[in-house]
Amino acid sequence: MKLIRIITLSLILSAIYIITSSMLTIQGHAQDIRLIVDGKDITELSTPIIQNGRTMVPIRFVTEEIGATVNWDPNNRTVEVIKGNQSVFLKIGSALVGYNQGASYQVSDVTPLILGGRTYVPLRLISNAFGIGIEWVNETREVLVDSNKTSVKAPFHEVVISSLSPGQTIQGKTAVTFTFGDRYKTSLAETRLLLVDRQTATGFVVGRSLGDSNSLIYVPSLEENGNKVMVVALYDKNNKLIAADAVPVVISVTPNIVLEGLTHDEVIQKTVVLKPNVNFIAEHLTYELTNLSTGKVITVIEQDPFGSYTWTPTKSQEGNYSVKVMAYDATGKVYHSAPYTFSVQVEASLSLTGVTTGMTVNKPVTLLASRNFDVRETTYLIKDEKTGVETVLATLPYGGYRWFPDQSFSGNKALKVRVIDAGGTTRESAYIQVKVDGSPRLQLSGVGPNQVLTGETKLNVNSNVTMDKVNYILINKSTGSTKIVGQDIPADSEWIFKPTASDGGQVSLKAEGYYNGTKIISETIDFRIYLDKTFGPKAIIEKDKFLAFSSGMAKTSWNSTGMSAALQTAQAILETGWGQSVPRDKYSGKFSYNLFGIKGSATNGSVTSNTWEVYNGVTYRVDANFRAYNNAQESWNDHKSLLFNADRYAPFRDVMYHSSLGAWAIKRAGYATDPQYPIKLMKLIRQYNLKELDRVGI
Repeated sequence: MKLIRIITLSLILSAIYIITSSMLTIQGHAQDIRLIVDGKDITELSTPIIQNGRTMVPIRFVTEEIGATVNWDPNNRTVEVIKGNQSVFLKIGSALVGYNQGASYQVSDVTPLILGGRTYVPLRLISNAFGIGIEWVNETREVLVDSNKTSVKAPFHEVVISSLSPGQTIQGKTAVTFTFGDRYKTSLAETRLLLVDRQTATGFVVGRSLGDSNSLIYVPSLEENGNKVMVVALYDKNNKLIAADAVPVVISVTPNIVLEGLTHDEVIQKTVVLKPNVNFIAEHLTYELTNLSTGKVITVIEQDPFGSYTWTPTKSQEGNYSVKVMAYDATGKVYHSAPYTFSVQVEASLSLTGVTTGMTVNKPVTLLASRNFDVRETTYLIKDEKTGVETVLATLPYGGYRWFPDQSFSGNKALKVRVIDAGGTTRESAYIQVKVDGSPRLQLSGVGPNQVLTGETKLNVNSNVTMDKVNYILINKSTGSTKIVGQDIPADSEWIFKPTASDGGQVSLKAEGYYNGTKIISETIDFRIYLDKTFGPKAIIEKDKFLAFSSGMAKTSWNSTGMSAALQTAQAILETGWGQSVPRDKYSGKFSYNLFGIKGSATNGSVTSNTWEVYNGVTYRVDANFRAYNNAQESWNDHKSLLFNADRYAPFRDVMYHSSLGAWAIKRAGYATDPQYPIKLMKLIRQYNLKELDRVGI
């Protein structure tokens, strides 16, 4: 609520500024215009004005003269004028105009405003509302209002929503088609579909397209149910409204979920792709597959409601099934699809992974039986291609076998796996032909290529031959000098390497041992030792101030780009831990202002920070360059530039106006590897009511 108050105050101050500026302009243009209502000159009560080429008149004095009643709501800044069975409803600062208790709507080309305590509206608005004669006499500069004459409602813009009729009920995904005049095409940059509340004249963007499209797709959210106004609005490149049309609608969505990719009683033999068709915007889905034979349930949670789920059943999962999809709305309420029944009948499948045909095996590999059935015994075998002799490498209940071949296995070989399944049947995979080089080797682990070592580390070796002891040798890359940092260490033990200040800089490390009197040397690993002070991430602002800090930039970006401010703010919160973890250069402490963890170089160069890699099964830190900026706004703009210009984010740009649609689309585009990324974003948006940042008016 604090955020909403901040935004509301900002909007009020902006409105005061706009109205004040308008007063200075308007009051200098209309001193000689006279207002005549049913033959009575009421100019002295309030003089008409000219705004953007439109004649504006004081609505109270004009309508009361023709026998209408004016109701002013100062709290909501709305005006309703009633004359018999006709009425007009408008809100100060909004171009949306409602007629006859919401039976029809228009979007005016000039918004009502207050000057000197009086509400001014376009002259055409009064004519449209009450069907009376209104005329502008240029020679005498008179506005003539004649309630004895009739007029036809005139449009303010050449935009017509053609696919919706006033009061139409929308129950699910709907195509909204429209036409507009050619005169708008030269300045048109973007078309938006807005769903607006009738009382507040504010709402949200629910569809968007660039260029001169004539159709937009609306997918409702359940919280949008109720009496609304659908608006098609055309904007120029400066985000200025060019033209619009509005139609009152009733959103009444009864949740419906249809599962595509599967038919009732279908037999699944390999893989099934389940694709839900949901008639509302769900935040996430759960798939529930029940084996009707065993009662076992497979539950797959928090899935993409706009994507698909692929299930490859195993042999042990054969049987008759029922599957249903559960869709969750923004409040956490769940809606169920009808159950679909099918059966699973799969062929047993067995193959060997960890090696590929034609590869040379000269280091450790992990052999694994890839299978779609349960086993009670697994045997890995090797066959000599020359002699045909088959040898057992290992037998175990299940799982992989790490194999580091020695000289006895050198030559052209073939590998396979043999299993005994749960029912006692023996099955074998196909052979995979490989070339084995079992020369004596020593493998070093504990450091990795390009690692930056800032403290002690555990070293160990792995070999395909038996040796008792090894030495660990450190090489200074600048001088070429060597240093034994571990001598006569048992080959099967870990050794803790504690670098000293004199070891600092670019170095290499290798291990050496002896086998049958021959020295065996491991690979040489280049890395860096740095023992001086390092700098970690730093806060950009106090945690309790980050929401206002980030949402301000998000709102500005939303106004200029159309990307959901709620989504932008949630991303910044998630990426920086509420602004408390922004990268610094680990060596100099230089602050990056990088709010989104983007690698590379930017307006202020880069900073060096940590990232992670894996070598010989060990995860370790390496240096990486992250973009640095002169201020947070540069970082914000650069992040949006990445999303707007990279080809892979094109699907995201199609739905970036909507926080939930955008959260899933940015995940699908590969922005984040965390499968929970969209869920985390939407949770932040709900918890802190960030969706209000996306609220717009018309």
